[in-house]
Amino acid sequence: MLYELARRGLKAAVDAGADEAEILIIEDHKTSVDIRKDEIEGAKENISQGLGIRAIVNGAVGFASTNIMSHTEDAARSAVRSAKVRERDPDWRSLPYASEYPKVSGIMDPELEHMGLDACILQALNMVEGAKEVPGVIVTSGSFSRSAGKRVIMNTNGVEVEESSTGVSGFADVITTKGDISTAYDFAISRRNDIDFAAIGRNAAKLSRSSQHGISIEPHRTDVILHPFAFADLLGSAFIPSIDADNVQKGRSNLKGRLGEQIATSNLSITDDGLLEGGIETGRSDDEGVPSQRTKVIENGVFRSYLYDTYTAGKDNVKSTGNASRGSYFSTPSVGPRNFIIDHPGTDVIEDTHKGIYVNTVIGAHTANSISGDFSVEARNAFTIKDGQIDQPVRSLMISGNIFEMLGRINGAGTDIRKVGGVLTPSIRFPDTSVVG
Repeated sequence: MLYELARRGLKAAVDAGADEAEILIIEDHKTSVDIRKDEIEGAKENISQGLGIRAIVNGAVGFASTNIMSHTEDAARSAVRSAKVRERDPDWRSLPYASEYPKVSGIMDPELEHMGLDACILQALNMVEGAKEVPGVIVTSGSFSRSAGKRVIMNTNGVEVEESSTGVSGFADVITTKGDISTAYDFAISRRNDIDFAAIGRNAAKLSRSSQHGISIEPHRTDVILHPFAFADLLGSAFIPSIDADNVQKGRSNLKGRLGEQIATSNLSITDDGLLEGGIETGRSDDEGVPSQRTKVIENGVFRSYLYDTYTAGKDNVKSTGNASRGSYFSTPSVGPRNFIIDHPGTDVIEDTHKGIYVNTVIGAHTANSISGDFSVEARNAFTIKDGQIDQPVRSLMISGNIFEMLGRINGAGTDIRKVGGVLTPSIRFPDTSVVG
C-alpha cells in the first residue's frame, strides 16, 4: 500500500513538470510514559503517518509535506510549484540512483513491536523501583519510550527502499532527599527489548548518593577520565560538526583540507557505521536511499574522510558516504552521523590512573565552538581518583580544552562501552587537562 502511494506521488510530481522527484513516507507507533516524583505522571500512545516530497525542476529544488495521505498528489504538485519559483542551484547534480542494498540485522524486535501500554508502564515503574532500592533518593523526572515504525523511500531514478524498525529507551533523573542535595541521571537505548530498566533507576540513585558531600579543589592540571556520557556530549558538539561536508564546504570546519593528516593518537580509530548490528542509526540505506556503509573517519590517528550526503558529495565530485539524515518526514535531508564508533585499546582505566578526576556527565557541551574545537563545560558527578580508585566527590568543577588537541593526547580508554544515542564509546582518559574547582 505504501509503495502504491509513493508511486502515485511521484507520478503526480512528474506530471506537474518535475525532472526528478523523491518521496519519503514514515509510519510510527510510539508509546511514552512520563515519571514525576516517583509516580507515573502520564502515558500515551501515538500513531503517526506522513510523507515528504522533493521535486527538482531545472536544478531548483522544491519541497512539500503532509500528514494526510489522501493529499499525496496535492503535496507533490505543491513541491513542483515551489521548485518552479526558486532559483536554479548550480551545485545540484541529481537524486540518488538505484543500487544494491546491504542486509542489516538487529533493528526489528517483535516483542517491542507488539508491546502493550501496560507493559510499557511496568517498565517505567521498574526504573522507580530500582531507584527506591537506594534509601534517601527519589526520581524527580524520567521517561520510557518504545516505538515501532516503517519508512519507504522512492524516487524517479529507481530507488525503492522499505524498512521496518523498533526502538526503546529509558531515562531517570534523581535527587537525594536527605543530607547534602545531589542529583544524577542514567539512560539506556536499544533496538531490542533487552534493557534492565530497574538498573537505570538504581545506577542513577547510587551515583547521586555517592556524589554527596563533595569537596572543593584548587585549579590545576591533571588526568581527566570522561565517562561515555560526557565524552559523547563533547564529540557531538565539538568534533562531529567538523566532519560534516556541508560545514567543510562553507569554511566552518577546523578539518578543511586536512585529509591524510595525523589528527589523533595512533591508538584511536573512529568509524561511522550504518551497518552495525542493532545500531540506533542502522539501516539498509540513509534517509535519501543511498546504501549504508562503513566509513573510516579516523584510522590509527589519521584523518580519512568527511561525511557526505548526495548533495555535498556532488559538490566535491565524490560518492556519498550514506549520511543523509532527516529528523522527520517534514524536513529535507542534511548530513548526519550514523553509528559513530570510538575504538581505542581498553583497560581498567581508573585502576591504571594514579591521580586524576573522573567525570560522569557535563553541562554546556552545546556551547563548544565547533570550528575551533574549544570548549568549557561544567562537570557533574565528578570524583577524584587516588591510587587507581575513585576517592572523593567533587562539589563543583569546570573543564576546558580543545577537542582537536585532546584527541591527539588520549592515553587510555576503558572497556565500559556505552551506546549514547548513535555514539558508541568507552570512557576516555586525557592527560594534563585544565580543571577549575
